[in-house]
Amino acid sequence: MGCLEFFKDFFLGFWDYETPQVMVVKDRKLGVIYRAVQFLVITYFIWYVFISQKAYQETETRPESTVYTEMRGVAMLGDFVQDTTEYVRPSEGGDVISTILRREVTYDQTQGACAEHYSVANANCTEDSDCTQGEIDFDGHGQRTGRCIPYYNDTFKTCEIKTWCPIEEYAVVREPALEKAINFTVFIKNAIHFPKFKVLRGNIKPNKPKKLLRCHYHPETNPYCPVFSLGFIAAQAREKFSELCRTGGIIGVLINWKCDFDVDPSKCIPTYSFRSLDMRKNLPSSGYYDRFAKYYHKDGVEYRTLIKAYGIRLDVIVHGHAGRFSLIPTIINTVTAMTSVGICSIICDWIMLTFIDKNEVFSDKKFDDVSKQPSQPMTTDLTLTSYGSTHSDLSDGVPL
Repeated sequence: MGCLEFFKDFFLGFWDYETPQVMVVKDRKLGVIYRAVQFLVITYFIWYVFISQKAYQETETRPESTVYTEMRGVAMLGDFVQDTTEYVRPSEGGDVISTILRREVTYDQTQGACAEHYSVANANCTEDSDCTQGEIDFDGHGQRTGRCIPYYNDTFKTCEIKTWCPIEEYAVVREPALEKAINFTVFIKNAIHFPKFKVLRGNIKPNKPKKLLRCHYHPETNPYCPVFSLGFIAAQAREKFSELCRTGGIIGVLINWKCDFDVDPSKCIPTYSFRSLDMRKNLPSSGYYDRFAKYYHKDGVEYRTLIKAYGIRLDVIVHGHAGRFSLIPTIINTVTAMTSVGICSIICDWIMLTFIDKNEVFSDKKFDDVSKQPSQPMTTDLTLTSYGSTHSDLSDGVPL
């Protein structure tokens, strides 16, 4: 057969219609397996795909969102009143807001020259030659002057540096923790927009603004009151508030909008969850603190008060998922479900031909093997030629 004839047969055979041969197998065990697999496949698509995952809907998972946060509360720290201006950074923020729970303060720093801290590498010295002038250590506090001087009121010496003096490690004052901050509240206002469905939702009711001044969030009684106490947030994130006062910490506030617009959009209410974002507490870098300074002038000289503040940083993270019925995904997933039922026949055929058909009875019925079909008998034309008499009677035994 030449190539031309091969492609000709292939082209003509391409337009043939093939249909599988139906064979009924009277086997109870195989029938139970077949119906059981069918039941599992159909249950998966009905319960999980259509009911749980709502595969009949078109979805939107990238909505537009805005966040506004505000912290409220007043507490006494010794004889001083602490308000939002003192302990909140920023006092009114967006998706990130932090609260100061404990401060380490270095007062009255000025620009000058003083001794480097002894914990800095190569800072300890005995003479000026041990200090390189102009050198700046990455973990140090300033530029070295090349002099070796006594470490403040101690007997040993360290290299002199140009910096804000006195250095923080030497003159720091550690204030007590603001434990009353456990009752401070955080107001989180969130609006979300699903542009595909043209739906805008918010986590508060606009007709009841005065209620927000005295309410606290509860998932059942007050779902539209996004006011949370710091103690509640720490408990939900499985953090000890006393430990947060000592080291600080970062907590994620997750707002999840899961909306079904096949029902009333007013039933689209967010859920809140809280998670600690400090994954490894044993690291020195765990926790959260921030440094800032307050500057002032006295007698023509600039001074600053350096503040190292430990506290809680809240990161508000918004997720959105919305769906509505659509004909196209419904058809696609319905056809997928009907097609997947065919896998039951494939599984049962494999079981039948592998474990049940020991004598190859079923395989002979299911498959037509051309190589096993008997060949057609060959027909041969026989021509008899006689000489002499044209009559012979074989019954008399007379030879021709």
